[in-house]
Amino acid sequence: MRKLANNAFHAESLKNMIPSMISSVEVMLERWKHHEGKEIEVLEEFRILTSEVISRTAFGSSYLEGKNIFQMLMKLTLISSRNAYKLRFPGISKIYKTNDEIESEELVKGIHNAILEIIKKREEKVMTGEGNSIGGDFLQLLVEAHHDTNASLKISIEDLVDECKTFYIAGQETTSTLLAWTIFLLAIHTDWQEKARKEVLNLFGQQNPNPDGITKLKTMGMIINESLRLYPPVIAITRKVEREVRLGKLTLPANLSLYIPTLVLHHNPKIWGEDVHLFKPERFSDGIAKATNNNIAAFFPFGIGPRTCVGLNFATTEAKIALSMILQCYAFTLSPVYVHSPFQLLTIRPQHGVQVMLHSL
Repeated sequence: MRKLANNAFHAESLKNMIPSMISSVEVMLERWKHHEGKEIEVLEEFRILTSEVISRTAFGSSYLEGKNIFQMLMKLTLISSRNAYKLRFPGISKIYKTNDEIESEELVKGIHNAILEIIKKREEKVMTGEGNSIGGDFLQLLVEAHHDTNASLKISIEDLVDECKTFYIAGQETTSTLLAWTIFLLAIHTDWQEKARKEVLNLFGQQNPNPDGITKLKTMGMIINESLRLYPPVIAITRKVEREVRLGKLTLPANLSLYIPTLVLHHNPKIWGEDVHLFKPERFSDGIAKATNNNIAAFFPFGIGPRTCVGLNFATTEAKIALSMILQCYAFTLSPVYVHSPFQLLTIRPQHGVQVMLHSL
């Protein structure tokens, strides 16, 4: 499954996704024209944007086609978060089900059926020969793997649906919160906002971002890294120990679950210095190794090692494009109505949204 995902999001595929990302940002900025000189809540804007991008790039469909799936996934996420630390007596759900359990079962069924419908449409296109013109998006690769004649490479329909669900929610949720927190930080630190804008205008002028320029956005990269350090979308990663292993002075037995708290390591003053809680993108000016005092494993907003999130480059490319295009058009400051309340709902998100004042350039 990971190999399939890697194929869908390797460098060349990512380059082909850039026009879709730009088109989606253009649609968003068209909406923003109605908010010029006024307040705008950007978290919801970025939720719509990232939903559109993941729908177009991974599934070849528009946001409207995937809108129902996104809404059901968000409801399911809310129920999951609400019940994450609740324990029930084994077997009791067969006798009595809570309202959350009843609703979640209906949502799971609804999501499953909606994704099956998208898969069915794609299979019909493949059968009629239209599939070849769609390109090698993630859904195409999954459908082909499901129909593979080689039993060892063939994936089940359940695997196919589960992968679609994962990419729908992961591809949207992490990037929307990353963008929201970055806009929040730049709205406060307008000096860094200006530095980022200057870099964008030097590279692109008023033209849309291009693949070559995106790789040269050094200041933007530093800002995104610092945003990910202060507000990592995922606050912890869990890993299961497959076999007994030595870790420093500890012996970890097989089947042990390891809880690795991203948030704690990203805010450790022994690693980052006494200014750990301050927004200082310059700490990343010479790379991650220098920023972490050679403790590279102390910075892992998308995981680390062979199981790093396959969507890492997808998310950062999308964020750089969105931020570049926003900075070309607007300056922004934090609205006086903003209330700072980070909370966990799958990812770390601003509980009351991020309200900024939008000033056209």
